[in-house]
Amino acid sequence: MSTTDVQTKTGGRSVREILAWSRAIIQPALRAAIGMLPASMLRIAGYHFGWWNEHGHRETAHGGKAIRPTLVLLSAQAVGGLPATAVPAAVAVELVHNFSLLHDDVMDADPTRRHRPTAWRVFGVNSAILAGDALLTLALDVLAASAHPAATAGIRMLSAAVQNLLDGQSADLALAHRAQAEVAPCLRMAENKTAALMGCACALGASFGGGSHEQLQHLRAFGTHLGVAFQHVDDLLGIWGDPAVTGKPVYSDLRSRKKSLPVVAALTSTTPAGRDLAALYHRAAPLSETEAARAAELIDTAGGRAWSQSQAEELLAQALRELQSAHPTQRSAEELNALARLVTHRDH
Repeated sequence: MSTTDVQTKTGGRSVREILAWSRAIIQPALRAAIGMLPASMLRIAGYHFGWWNEHGHRETAHGGKAIRPTLVLLSAQAVGGLPATAVPAAVAVELVHNFSLLHDDVMDADPTRRHRPTAWRVFGVNSAILAGDALLTLALDVLAASAHPAATAGIRMLSAAVQNLLDGQSADLALAHRAQAEVAPCLRMAENKTAALMGCACALGASFGGGSHEQLQHLRAFGTHLGVAFQHVDDLLGIWGDPAVTGKPVYSDLRSRKKSLPVVAALTSTTPAGRDLAALYHRAAPLSETEAARAAELIDTAGGRAWSQSQAEELLAQALRELQSAHPTQRSAEELNALARLVTHRDH
């Protein structure tokens, strides 16, 4: 049985059902928002979301799990609100997330996403960047047009999260060109690049659901801890993940010598394996298949893999404590708990 099939404690909806419910709620509003884009941007955005191919012909491709908008809807429900009231916030978060993916793919020169060629490979680098920009501005417009009492504060929350995301991405790019790396700055990078938006998703949901300031802060902390755990697991998948699951070639992060969290933990371990890994990573040329496999073995031996796994578990525990401190409704607590476990127990 896969993680997404696990039932919640009361025998309620499985995580697969929760995610399907979330997608069904936000898809009409998301498509309506995307439909407002100029034709040049609409074509690229629709391809990126998996709604049609590069020629504009309809197809159904995997569009991602929609974890972040699901966090928005469940957080609104957790504070006693109706998920429907938080749909604009959920759509805005999903648009921002996909803006970051379009730009990430360009900056990382990733050839595939979700088992398809990335947008920049199909439409060109400049067009993919512009499409990402279009999604970001559209996200803010969706919040502004919602006329929800929390919209103005929501725009500021989302804008702050984007600023943190950009700062984290900048740190990630700088790290790639730095000979030495340390764990603490890499963790701060993950908090900004990945966790800021997940924390914002939970805070936006609580705000649109009418939650108290205290509930909003606890749910933001829940999402932030979960986001760093997500990055640990994502980095593990970038090394040892099954290409059939990740949609990326095996050892994709290693061949580009990406300094992900388990890699940095191994490089700074002061072990013989860590020193051997450093020798591989300091080469100018990309790693071959054999060298990438050797690097993965060295990261494991140096303790990087075990460290990231244990960090993900500890962060999950911290996130769940914050969730309980928000005094959520019972069903939402169970479903957010189940979603958090999915995020930190993807196959790796």
